[in-house]
Amino acid sequence: MGVVGYAPGVYDMFHIGHLNILRRASEHCDYLIAGVVEDDVVTKIKGRPPVVPHDERMEVVRAIGIVDEVVSDWSSDKFEMWKQLRYDVLFKGDDWKGTEKGLRLEKLLGEVGAGVHYFPYTASTSSTDLRRLLEGTL
Repeated sequence: MGVVGYAPGVYDMFHIGHLNILRRASEHCDYLIAGVVEDDVVTKIKGRPPVVPHDERMEVVRAIGIVDEVVSDWSSDKFEMWKQLRYDVLFKGDDWKGTEKGLRLEKLLGEVGAGVHYFPYTASTSSTDLRRLLEGTL
């Protein structure tokens, strides 16, 4: 199968930043899996549920035709997802680079022969900003 890539994300209110990461990720692997984070995990991490329900977010990611497979990401620990999927490289925005969670993940994945590839974060658009705009707090 070649290089298997994994691009986890909430993909809430799908926007250009999401599209950029998936496009770039598809150029750096032979088989791309997108993991759409489950609603309860999003709520646990961010303190609020996503705007768009999980099954709809999965369908949107599947419909864009960039990824080879879409899976439900049930864990906030991306190494747990590696145990299930055995991907070769995890793709994230560079907002994770140098952070505690990013460094931990790099170490764990490195120990099993996998790695992390960071892409520039698209600062012009974020789901958080879109949500604030909808709520009238931006």
